[in-house]
Formats: sequence, structure tokens, C-alpha cells
Amino acid sequence: MRLLNIIVIAALILAASIVYKIKFDSTLRAERVGKLAGELRRERNAIATLRADWSRLDTPGRIQGLAQRHLTTLRPIVPTQFDGFDRLPERPPVIVRPPGDDPIGAMIAPPEATGSVSPPKAGP
Repeated sequence: MRLLNIIVIAALILAASIVYKIKFDSTLRAERVGKLAGELRRERNAIATLRADWSRLDTPGRIQGLAQRHLTTLRPIVPTQFDGFDRLPERPPVIVRPPGDDPIGAMIAPPEATGSVSPPKAGP
């Protein structure tokens, strides 16, 4: 009989500790849910504020006023603004790659192309 009482008491203590752990975990999760709900509410308020700002900034009357204020110095394009073909810059020179199977030699430019000074020639 005493052994049965000890087993029942141990089972009650174990069950109480499990119930306490479940209650503690649920309290922590409820606090976390409350924090997330508060953050969600703040984010929704921020989104509503941004949408209100966007709708205020996007009104056609405001855009028209900005265009009149900042674009009044611009003039329409007239055909006389453009130069003729005789005033175009010269075309760039055509670069001809040296023929050959030497890929490294093709990457190295001759001294005349780089503007470097060639070695002095031997005496007369």
C-alpha cells in the first residue's frame, strides 16, 4: 500500500510539473503573440500613413504646379537647334587586328601605337 501511495504521489508531482511547464510555455507564446500583434498594428499604421502621403503627392494639381514652377525655363525644340553634317566630328580610326596565330602577340601593341620611344639605332 505504501508503494502504491509513493507511486501515486510521484505521478501527481510529475503531472503537476508537466502542467506548470505547459502553462509557462503558453504564457510565453501569448506574450510573443501580443508583441507580434502590436508590431503588426504599427506596420499597418505606417503603411496607411505612407499611402496617404503618396495620394497627397500624386494629385494632378500638385504635379501641375510643380511642372509650371520648374519647367518654365524650358523652351520647345526648334529645327534650327541642330548642326549640319559638315560640323560633325571626324570618325574614329579603324583598328585592324594583326593577323596571326599568336594570341599574346596580338594583345601587345607595336611601339608606334603606344607612343613609346623606340630603342636608339646603332651608329652609322
